[in-house]
Amino acid sequence: MTDTPTADAARILDIATGYMASKQLFHASRIGLFRAVDGGADTVAAIAETCGVSERIARLLADAMAAKGLLVRTDGRYAVAPDAAAYLTGADAAIDLAPFLTFLDEISYPHWLQFAHTVDTTEPGDLQMDDARWATFMAGVMTYNRLHAQEFGRHLDLSGATHALDFGGLSADFALSVMARNPELRTTFLYAPGFEDGIAEAVDAAGVADRAVVGVADTATAAPEGAYDAIFANHVIHRFGAEENARIFRNLRAAAAPGATLTVLDFFLDDDPAQRGIDALHAGEYLVIDGTVVYPEAQVRGWLSDAGWEVREKVALPGSPRVLVATAV
Repeated sequence: MTDTPTADAARILDIATGYMASKQLFHASRIGLFRAVDGGADTVAAIAETCGVSERIARLLADAMAAKGLLVRTDGRYAVAPDAAAYLTGADAAIDLAPFLTFLDEISYPHWLQFAHTVDTTEPGDLQMDDARWATFMAGVMTYNRLHAQEFGRHLDLSGATHALDFGGLSADFALSVMARNPELRTTFLYAPGFEDGIAEAVDAAGVADRAVVGVADTATAAPEGAYDAIFANHVIHRFGAEENARIFRNLRAAAAPGATLTVLDFFLDDDPAQRGIDALHAGEYLVIDGTVVYPEAQVRGWLSDAGWEVREKVALPGSPRVLVATAV
């Protein structure tokens, strides 16, 4: 008699214990572990001294990060992996993700402790925000948006566009990343009231004020005027209901020149054989945080088609949302 093979439980346990790795990453970042190793503190004793923690904690965190591939351990010495060097080493990083990790640790993670309530009621948790928590929230979200914008600029080819509309998003960085690669591109930034000062500051800091106009309008109802050949609706749709999104796409089509390109950047639930994990996880994150929606891709495509847009491409940005790229028909 032979035993029936039993399936390996490793995948289940990896998911179930994922919060352990998250918490260790958050606090490795908080104490400056990656910055320390990158600066030459490559032993447990040196990490402990540089970061101001015990050797026990230094070893625990360094080994955990090595287990996840963010550090490389060789004969008791640690080195920073390339992706960690690019995003976790503080001021020397291409984008310092520390504010986003702080947001996840101090805002998002505690909020997920209310997820049972959300599952039972389909209601978001209670953010209980004060000024300090809002500052942490916004610093984290805007840092995450900078990562999205970097990948947006890298992976979307909008060469040839000359007159763009950046509509109703949360960050100017998406349009600015495209403008940096297309020196002939002029952009109108049309954002909800309250965003205009921050957008103007970002435009000035990027040195493109001579190619930009900043305006204010209610995103759900605005009817932009013009004949734009590129329109960005990035991080917009999850904040609005179905009827509002359908109207937004109709209004944007009315402002588009024939053949114009529209980008719709957001997380999507899809009907592909394997759902992309980051999108499905953010469906829960958006709901438990503030009740916003990660929509099925098929529903978004329906709004676009009804409004006179034809989706020609879907681009998955690494570590970031996906982009539906559509043409005005």
